[in-house]
Amino acid sequence: MSDFASNIAKADAYLARFRKDGVLNHIGGAAVPALDGTTFETISPADLKPLARVAHGKAADIAAAAAVAKAAFPAWRAMDGDARKALLHKIADAIEARAEEIALVEAMDTGQSLRFMAKAALRGAENFRYFADLAPTARDGQTLRAKGQVNMTSRSPIGPVGIITPWNTPFMLSTWKIAPALAAGCTVVHKPAEFSPLTARLLVEIAESAGLPAGVWNLVNGLGEDAGRALTEHPDIKAIGFVGESRTGSMIMKQGADTLKRVHFELGGKNPVIVFADADLERAADAATFMIYSLNGERCTSSSRLLVEATIYDRFTAMVADRARRIVVGHPLDPKTVVGPLIHPVHEAKVLDYIAIGQAEGATVAAGGAKLAGLAGCYVQPTLFTGAHNAMRIAQEEIFGPVLTAIPFADEAEALHIANDVQYGLTGYLWTSDVTRAFRFTDALEAGMIWVNSENVRHLPAPFGGVKTSGIGRDGAEWSFEFCMGTKNLAFATTRHHIPKLDS
Repeated sequence: MSDFASNIAKADAYLARFRKDGVLNHIGGAAVPALDGTTFETISPADLKPLARVAHGKAADIAAAAAVAKAAFPAWRAMDGDARKALLHKIADAIEARAEEIALVEAMDTGQSLRFMAKAALRGAENFRYFADLAPTARDGQTLRAKGQVNMTSRSPIGPVGIITPWNTPFMLSTWKIAPALAAGCTVVHKPAEFSPLTARLLVEIAESAGLPAGVWNLVNGLGEDAGRALTEHPDIKAIGFVGESRTGSMIMKQGADTLKRVHFELGGKNPVIVFADADLERAADAATFMIYSLNGERCTSSSRLLVEATIYDRFTAMVADRARRIVVGHPLDPKTVVGPLIHPVHEAKVLDYIAIGQAEGATVAAGGAKLAGLAGCYVQPTLFTGAHNAMRIAQEEIFGPVLTAIPFADEAEALHIANDVQYGLTGYLWTSDVTRAFRFTDALEAGMIWVNSENVRHLPAPFGGVKTSGIGRDGAEWSFEFCMGTKNLAFATTRHHIPKLDS
């Protein structure tokens, strides 16, 4: 049996439970259907065949989950940090033990290539281990001395939090948001994306199998307009962590306003990779290609605008086009596949519409530019547009697919202007051998994260997040705790100081 056939057989075995039992909600330690009994269907983008019926949670289901999370919060908050650390490490162990299952299920659920999803469980376990180690000191603060006074700060978990995760790499991003909330002592109500709900069900099941107390982590499936809105509006949910598009983030802010809910957003991007003529062009071409076409281009940090110094523009775009044409597009479980199908026919139509828009705007298709023929799923060729300018919609709007727009620039000033001339500010990638240019350019570049002579290489203690419409707040290390913990200050007098009297 070939590796491809073996992967198909294993995936079918893991998916059989979902086809038989569906994808249930998980509230108070129990797998439960939606209270009104309704479901919706989820399909695999690989072949458009149904994967499962999914519980369609609504406001009543969110209310039930929030009540359970509220009831579980005092005991979870009171647990010693070392005990939470040990438990989160057990969850990480349990994730690693089911790494193959997670990878195969997520590949079929999202369309992401198995070569990338094989790392999903390991990344998720790493997230749990990292924040587990921070749990014992999560409540620590500072000592601030003043004349005649000592101030002592401490942090405490704020209560139940809502986590809304996207469909592109759902398992890893769920762990990225939920692990620090648990480490801090918060309870969780999680609403996964409706396009890819399967591994969220696996994740909460894994956590409770490792000993997480019932009710600490609850899962409600549903749509954004019902379950999502109910979660953002519920008064017992103290904060919302959301990963997704900027327009939805704006809606969540409005919905949470009446309850003054804290928000933490990782939103969209139209990230530039800027290549100067003095760069290592082979490495830059590899990195630019990787950052737009890996994960099907369905990633917030993708380098979707390629800004190239005019003197090397034709040469460099030809290098990227050659790489794009050689990328293997195919079934996500085929070991040869690099780019799999897009998540859903609705999203495929959006990406194909943008390719048509780019052609209508006058850009040239230098690679790809069409749906891949001969496959039943949502397969789109890796696409490169040349001859573009920054006013085009394909240069301004987030496509969230394997589509790269290449724009020439004359000098450093023009490169900076083009790079900043979008509503987004998540990441930027700069390629140059001039160190002084790198410092002054990145200082002026409007982005929350910038990589110099590198693709996106994550370091968990470093802050992750964007500016402008790309987000609010930061993930990573202590920054993650700012979302789910509140700070308290105690002021102690150290001298017998004068106290004003109002009657004298």
